[in-house]
This record gives sequence, C-alpha cells and structure tokens, in this order.
Amino acid sequence: MTGNAGLSVNVVAGQSAITEAWCYNPIKILAPRPRGPSVWAYLSSFGGGFVAGDQTKLALRVGTGARCFLTTQASTKIYRNPANRSCSHELAAELEADSLLVVAPDPVQPFADSSYRQSQEFHLHSSAGLVLLDWFGSGRAARGERWNFRRLQSRNEVFIDGRRCIRDSILLDGAHGPIGGDHRLGRFNCLGMVLILGNALREQAQLLLKGVESEPVSKRSSLVFSASPVRGGAVLRIAGEQQEEVARYIYKSLGFVGGLLRDDPWVRKLQNN
Repeated sequence: MTGNAGLSVNVVAGQSAITEAWCYNPIKILAPRPRGPSVWAYLSSFGGGFVAGDQTKLALRVGTGARCFLTTQASTKIYRNPANRSCSHELAAELEADSLLVVAPDPVQPFADSSYRQSQEFHLHSSAGLVLLDWFGSGRAARGERWNFRRLQSRNEVFIDGRRCIRDSILLDGAHGPIGGDHRLGRFNCLGMVLILGNALREQAQLLLKGVESEPVSKRSSLVFSASPVRGGAVLRIAGEQQEEVARYIYKSLGFVGGLLRDDPWVRKLQNN
C-alpha cells in the first residue's frame, strides 16, 4: 500500500503552528501539540509498522522562524515479508530561514525476512538548524530473530543553501553474509547516527565533539561511539549491545534539544530506559 502525507509549520501570531496537515493510509500524522513555542508531531500507522510492500512519503516544510519536533509513537516495526516485497519510507523536508527541525523517531525494528529502505532529504537555509536521529535495532532478538532481516538500507542527504553538506548511507544485506556475524555487527544489537547541522546549532555541534573527545575508551565496552566534524556541524555514531544503553547515551547527548523546543521530549523516554 502506498501512502503520502504533508505537513507545514509556520509562525502564526508569534507561535509555531501547523498550517497544513494531511495523510493517506498507511501513514498517519498525530499532532498533540499543534501550536506553541514548538510544534510536536508523531508519525504512525494503523499496523504499528510496515507490512509487505508498504511505501510511505512525507513532505515537510518548516517556515521562517518556526520550530518542529517530529517523532514516532513507538519503534517502527518492519514485519515479516515472505513474498520479499520491500517496504520504504521517504522524507523530503524544507527548512526556511531561522527555522528548527528535530527529527527523532524511535528505532526501526526489522523482523526476520523483512526488507526496508529509507531515504531522507533535507534542504536548509543557512540560518536554519537540523537535529536528525537515525537508528535501528537487531529485531526480535528474544525470539531468535537477531539481525535476521533480508535487507535494510538508510540514506540521509542534507543541503545547506543548495549545497550538499552530507550524504550518509548504510546498507545491511543478508546476501553479503550473516549480518550478525563476528566480522559484521557481532555483539552489537543497536546502531545509531545523530546529525547536528546548521549555523543555528554550531555551538551545540562543537560541544558534542569536545564531549566525545574527552570520554575514555574502554576495551570491549558494551557501548562504542565516535563523533566527527562535517560541513555545517557534527555527526555522532553509536553502537551498543543493549538498545536501552544506546538510547540513554543519545538522549543525554541531545539534552540541549529541550531548551530549543521549550520542553524536554526525553524526560519520559529516559524514565522508561
């Protein structure tokens, strides 16, 4: 099933507000905070994830001076796919001057025999800011489905003033060998990537780089991470044996987001982890 959606956020009477929202199955947009210092919107679906062949597309625009927090209700499940019909999600976002977009979904959880492709493209004005979290788990490890999906691909591209500043892509394909093998993901059960980009977030990006640089490195640690400067900001990469540990580190690293949104989206998630 193919479903499209659109969301526009603009400043109205001094506050961020949703000025347009529409969606067609299987994608849903829930907006518990459609107006305020920042708009909060949640992506969802009737089945809680993707079934064989589902394809969704979201067009998002954050207008001048507006702030938007985009997340999901829960982890995105990619269900078993005996017919090997790939599921996909595409996001195309435009961030105008002095705007802020925080994209922080719960992790993707691919079930055994599933296939999933994700493509996200962001076009920023030089004065805009973007925080992007992209992460996924090994699947239903407790049921013996650890890294047993067929294929997972995720690509993120960011343009600032029309110039590409980053293209990040990951491909895990069972055809290349056991994904959870010793020479691939091995003992790790969760991978994550965080981008902090834009002139508006330059200070936060620098603080992230300095913070990671100052942390000690432990042999055979259950959590490993690295941070690198990129054009316009910084990228953080994390791998962990436990998804909960990865989540705690990510939310700690993104602690500054609460100040930008005028509310802390991580409080309840940290309590649950």
